[in-house]
Amino acid sequence: MPITAATISPAAAISLVANEVLRASERAAVVSSHQLDALCNLLISADRVFVSAAGRSGTALRMTAMRLMHLGLDVHVVGDVTTPAIEAGDVLLTASGSGGTESVVRTAQLAANAGAHVGAITATVGSPLAQIAKVVVVVPAAQKLDRTASASEQYAGSLFEQVVVLIGDGLFHALWHRQGSSAEGLWARHSNLE
Repeated sequence: MPITAATISPAAAISLVANEVLRASERAAVVSSHQLDALCNLLISADRVFVSAAGRSGTALRMTAMRLMHLGLDVHVVGDVTTPAIEAGDVLLTASGSGGTESVVRTAQLAANAGAHVGAITATVGSPLAQIAKVVVVVPAAQKLDRTASASEQYAGSLFEQVVVLIGDGLFHALWHRQGSSAEGLWARHSNLE
């Protein structure tokens, strides 16, 4: 594609993404401060933690699953062949910008029916997923089909997915400090197959 006057440079695009992520993550931290605390409490007190999301949100949430495993939590990714059945005392952590992703909502309902607590990261407060969840963290980001660029100039749900990564890392960091483990202690939980 030839560069034209309307073309944005990679450097400008990176700056735009970084600024959008900073603004959205700071707003999410302020708006959902109590919910983030409640989500930390759910995760740390869970018998086991399960994560469920689709597409890029799923990739972002798998990063969180890995970090929670480094804390010593018993963590499973829904859909993996070794994932056990969820039960009462477990927590299901979900992410869906629309809060209506069918597979995620179905998984959340099954988890709730089994007596597990559901935590949801979403951009849609009144969504089916938010209605099932015990704790809802709201991300002020555009929906995938929002083409207005009012919430984000990025494509589809990019901003939501990027903030899911930051929320996951923020939860990990808070729990790590609450736990008091050393970096060396966490590193010992890394697989020697990496």
